[in-house]
Order: sequence, then C-alpha cells, then structure tokens
Amino acid sequence: MKHEELFKRAKKVIPGGVNSPVRAFNGVGGTPVFVTSGRRQRVFTADGRELIDWCCSWGAMILGHGNPEITRAIASRAHRGTTFGIATPDEVEFAERLTSLVPGLDMVRAVNSGTEAVMTAVRLARGATGRRIVLKFDGCYHGHSDAMLVKSGSGVLTMGASSSAGVTDGSVADTMVAPYNDLAAVERAFAKHGKDIAAVIVEPVAGNMGIVPPADGFLKGLRAITEKHGALLICDEVINGFRFGLSSYSALYAGVTPDLITLGKVIGGGLPLAAIGGKRKWMSLLAPDGPVYQAGTLSGNPLAVAAGLKTLAILERDMPYSRMAELGSVLAVGISTIAAEHGVPVTCQSFNGVFTPFCTDIPVQDLADAKACSTKLYAKIFHGLLERGHYIAPSQFECNFVSAVHAPRDVDRFLSAFEQVLKKL
Repeated sequence: MKHEELFKRAKKVIPGGVNSPVRAFNGVGGTPVFVTSGRRQRVFTADGRELIDWCCSWGAMILGHGNPEITRAIASRAHRGTTFGIATPDEVEFAERLTSLVPGLDMVRAVNSGTEAVMTAVRLARGATGRRIVLKFDGCYHGHSDAMLVKSGSGVLTMGASSSAGVTDGSVADTMVAPYNDLAAVERAFAKHGKDIAAVIVEPVAGNMGIVPPADGFLKGLRAITEKHGALLICDEVINGFRFGLSSYSALYAGVTPDLITLGKVIGGGLPLAAIGGKRKWMSLLAPDGPVYQAGTLSGNPLAVAAGLKTLAILERDMPYSRMAELGSVLAVGISTIAAEHGVPVTCQSFNGVFTPFCTDIPVQDLADAKACSTKLYAKIFHGLLERGHYIAPSQFECNFVSAVHAPRDVDRFLSAFEQVLKKL
C-alpha cells in the first residue's frame, strides 16, 4: 500500500494523520513513512521497502526490533493476563532491579510514559518544598504537560513554535527557562527567585535539540546550587537512562546524585513504561503514604514490566555499550570528515552511540546554536538517505541511535549513502 494513500486516510481520522507530531515529517517535508514490521536493525514499510533504522523508536529499541527473548517474555506474560489493576510480583522485582542499578534511587513508581513521569516529578518537587517555580532549560524537552511546554525543544521546535496553544499564563508564570549549559544564568535566577524555586529539571545530556552533552562542571554546578538554596534537582533521564551504560548518566558520567530521576524508553523494552524514582524522603510523599497524589490504572502493566525486566537482563548479560560507542564514534567522525571533504556544513555530534548530524560548521552547545542550523539542508540529507535505505530522525532537532544489533557494515553503508547524497547537493 502506498504511503500517500495511507496518509490521506489517516488525516481524515487522526489529527495531522499521526499520533505524535514529529512523525508527520513537518520538519523535513514529504509524506511520512508507514512501517509494518521490524527485525533487528531494520524496519519494513507498507510500500515494500527495507530500511536500516537509526531512529530506533526514538531510542527505546536499544536491542533492536523483534528481539526474540523479549517477545517470548511478553507472550508468556500475556497468556497469564494482560492487566489487572492489582499489584503483581513482577512490579516489585522491576522496582528492585531499578533501585539496585541506579545510585540514589531508593524508591520508584512505575508509570506509562516519560511525560507522566516528569509531570509527577514536578508535582512532587512542589509538594515537597512548598514552592511553585520550576526552572528548566531552553531546548530541553520533558514531555507535553503544560508547565514543560514553555520554550521546549523536540517536536514543538520542529513546528516553529517555542510553546503551545492551551498553555495557561499560570503555567508559564510557574516555569522559568535558562539557556542549557549556562550556570551563570541559573545562579542569577536563584539570586532573584531562590526562595520560590522548587526544582531544577534537566536532561543531563540534552537530546531534544539534537544531542548536546553537558559542559564540564554543569551538572555538578546545578547540584551545588540546588543544595544551597533548598531546591530539588530532577534529572530527566528518559532518553539518557540505561542508554550509555547499565545505570543513569548522572551516576555513570557526572558523579551527581539528583533528588529525583525520571526514566523511560530503554527500561520499557519497546512497550509503554516509564518510572519516577529518587530519595526515600521525597518518594514517600507520594500517595498513598503522602499528600502528593498520583495514580494510574495501567501503571506497572504486566506486559510492559516483562519487557523491561528482560531488556535489563539482556543488557546486563551482554553489555553492548562499548561496542555501540565505538560504532557511533566511527559514524560521527565519518559524517564530519565526508562533509568537510565536500565543503558541506555538517558537524556530527555524538556521545556513546547517540548522534546528530547538525547542519552547521560550528559545535552546538545550546538551543541558539541548534536553531542556527540549516533545516533545509537537513531535509535534503534526510530524504537522500531515505531514498538509499536509511531512516534517520525526521527532524534536525532530534537524536539518532546505534543499537546493540547495528553492525560495522551498517555504518559503512550509511557513510557511503551519505557521501552519495552530498555529491548530489
């Protein structure tokens, strides 16, 4: 079936024809791809094409598509019931696994999405401190709850807006925004509003304006500032968590223990599963023990927990992280080198297998740098690679991912296709 036909049908019954905005290809133009199946590092489209997938469900499919161990775990669990709205032993095991792997994670609560995890973390921080303001960073995306859609990155940025209709003045008033990697701006915010700031929330490695690693000392600086002023530090590791190693980025690379952490994507093994966790003194404030309310009928869903447990077990057994990092480095260096040889302004930033080919000739350190990139050039590169069998994120402001099942030949094919694209520009 042709994608054009599917998209035409979809637009009649789904807003914009998609169930998540960035799928609509607004950032690159053209008709969205419709996928019917996936196997390992490949996806198969409704019009019969085979693509090497570098998007990997926005990072969730760290073990590739259709992993047989994960699918067997889901099927086995499904035969015994798909949801109960009652506690299950697997939920306990899942929480125990997460708390054993992430320092500072004394307790966790399972939810269904990263948005829900962040929404809960923000409410919990306000309830714990009695303060109203949350400070976030320009270009960091923390889901689509109202307070977090103030100057967001990711899909909202792709649509050319810095906020969303329907976000009230009250939500805007309770959210402050600082430039990512700018500690001085954070210090100024606390100097003026410190007694009202409940929390600072940050993606340790920003992943929603393209991949932008933290500057040296940035995360430790945030930890020091929040501790000084009695605010909570929330690390949003929905993308970062278990992507760069078998724990959180903040623990493995930054040496920082936040008060609260949000996790998602990898921990769900491809199913809708996320979590909020942190220090016991804060987590015990959640209902039913405390006054901060949060609930969810499908939270800790048996199928999702089964997929998550199996994913964590495979990652611990196989430890694919160094291999993914090596392939990602080869890919990033190759992209930048080829672009330089052809005089095309593309700089590929990467960290341990996560990469973004920024259409600029300078390093990207914050949202202002990312917005200066050429989205028109990115669109040409995107469609050129798509024609040659490679699917990357359909937006300049997103990340791409090397999975545990990508091989050196996939990198070679990507770089060959990339060079062919540049030759035709």
